Amino acid sequence: MIRLLRALQARLKAAGLPEGEAWDLLALATGLSRKDLLLSLPKPAPPGAEERAWALLEKRLARYPLQYLLGEVEFFGLPLRVEEGVLIPRPETEGLVALGLALPLPPRPRVLDVGTGTGAIALALKSRLPEAEVYATDVDEKALRLAEENAKRLGLKVRFLKAPLTGGLRGLDLVVANPPYLPEAYREAAPPELAYENPLALYAGEEGLAVAQPLALEAEGALRPGGFLLLELAPENVHRLAETLRERGWEAEVLRDLAGRDRYLRARRPPEEAEG
Repeated sequence: MIRLLRALQARLKAAGLPEGEAWDLLALATGLSRKDLLLSLPKPAPPGAEERAWALLEKRLARYPLQYLLGEVEFFGLPLRVEEGVLIPRPETEGLVALGLALPLPPRPRVLDVGTGTGAIALALKSRLPEAEVYATDVDEKALRLAEENAKRLGLKVRFLKAPLTGGLRGLDLVVANPPYLPEAYREAAPPELAYENPLALYAGEEGLAVAQPLALEAEGALRPGGFLLLELAPENVHRLAETLRERGWEAEVLRDLAGRDRYLRARRPPEEAEG
């Protein structure tokens, strides 16, 4: 199988794609784990594995997302099923979960993940905050079915609601979201892989704030006084939304992702005594 692995790597490299993806494609084609694949490399490929590997490669060369080929991604240590048409959880969003876990929340917080997709944020928070009452909203039925399936597989209790934004919930301690934040103009320059994800989970109007802005304003009524709002946004917009909230009396700050880009908005609703 070494020859097959090297051939896959060469084709990926020639197409400008990561050579390391050859391991994933070959593991999928053979049905072996990465560890078992490494031990089996000196052996011939199992029957049919070479044909499957080349078929998978052709799909990847057509820029079909690797995550959809594999059918699973790891997010904050959790294995999550992914399907075409539902947003693929990104590593940057793990930073949003980490920020949520660092907040001074009450012992049994009420948490809402808006636009949950695969359920990534809600499930990651519930896995680390078992006493939390976690809700998740989405308007996409396919995403909600997938999120519920992930929750069942992981044995985590999250209440999923088909609803826009905060779904009419009140008295929350934390509203967290990775909303669509790409401007419509980005469609022309977007990587081909994005065409396989739900555009409603990616693009948000001319400026990229068509979802985040109303969500931030709606969160004002959904959060208890002193509650927190956490959003992942595009670097060019995160400061704009932070300033909007400051003008409404919120504490708001912008935090950077691991690549050093302004990425996260952490805001706190004013306590009752400050609201007059």
